[in-house]
Amino acid sequence: MTAVSEQIGKWLEHFTNQPPAPAWFEALRNEAFARFAELGFPTTHHEEWRFTNVSAIARTAFTPVAPDALLVYPESVKQLEPAQAEAHLARHAAFDRNPFVALNTAFLGNVVVLDIPRNAVIAQPIEITYEGTNGAAAHPRTLILVGANAQCTIVETYKGAGNYFTNAVTEIVVGDRAVVDHYKLQQESLSAFHISTLQATIGRSATFSSNSISLGGALVRNDANATLSAGSDATLNGLYIVNGTQHVDNHTLIDHTMPHGTSHEIYKGILDGKAHAVFNGKIIVRKDAQKTDSKQTNKNLVLSDGAVVDTKPELQIFADDVRCTHGATIGQLDAESLFYLQSRGIGKRQARSLLTYAFAQDVVDRIKVQSLRDSLERVLYEKFHEHAE
Repeated sequence: MTAVSEQIGKWLEHFTNQPPAPAWFEALRNEAFARFAELGFPTTHHEEWRFTNVSAIARTAFTPVAPDALLVYPESVKQLEPAQAEAHLARHAAFDRNPFVALNTAFLGNVVVLDIPRNAVIAQPIEITYEGTNGAAAHPRTLILVGANAQCTIVETYKGAGNYFTNAVTEIVVGDRAVVDHYKLQQESLSAFHISTLQATIGRSATFSSNSISLGGALVRNDANATLSAGSDATLNGLYIVNGTQHVDNHTLIDHTMPHGTSHEIYKGILDGKAHAVFNGKIIVRKDAQKTDSKQTNKNLVLSDGAVVDTKPELQIFADDVRCTHGATIGQLDAESLFYLQSRGIGKRQARSLLTYAFAQDVVDRIKVQSLRDSLERVLYEKFHEHAE
């Protein structure tokens, strides 16, 4: 038996032992697992996974558990049964090319389905928290349906203790002219594996923003994808802070399918120790997406000689009346700024801490949820204050 078949075989046993589900649910599970078995776990020979080796996930015998979500949401938001979401569940985050999305879909269970009515303005953030447990594999699945003209804020948090595997998929369907602010805070155990896919389908003249903050995890892969309609506006921002031997991989895809769409993207990374970060940002402008305006930026601050960054911004443009820019930088702390602070009586270590904090602050200041921003500022202060000691 080959290593690949052994890996698939471990998951097949757990798959066949799942409790029964409605017929359409079972059919979806079966189709997804069949596709997972065809694809197998990706290797570094796959272009999309060239810099991220997931063999540690593939060879570990995790025990699948039903994801346990802690939900906090206003009364005006409805929680639906999965059967009520058949028209949308697994219709946006495709599993034909992503084996982890396929694996998540094969283990559909405690799906969180939230419905925000059209014209509703939800002031209180919708909070969804998943917590991993040692030795377990969880496949959180979240589907959020936002009606036309509605406004809401969504905060996803992932945390846990021990060595575990979180494989999450979130689908967000944004109705025409709706406004959605999405935040994802990843604070997994430093021994944990975290793989996630966000797929946002954005309606006409709708506005969607997502802010991804990655602080924990031994090996992390975040896929954030947005598909725009006519007049849509999408923002994908991210901040990743890694040290030791942490590995974080951010892949983003902004797909302009119709005219007059705008998108903005800024991802920033801070690396120390022997950490490794990957950023791959792709923007696609389809032939019908004239008058597209898109900008992408990736900036990385490297604090040690052992840290490594691989960054690859991509543009695929099939329309001729567009304005698109992208850029990536990898650098160290500015020597002149360090000298200036030291000349004002600030010690070198503290000066380094202040400049590092300022680099991260640019992304944190874009967070509109006050409680989340305050919490992150405390985490950043503690993290960088330690460097100054």
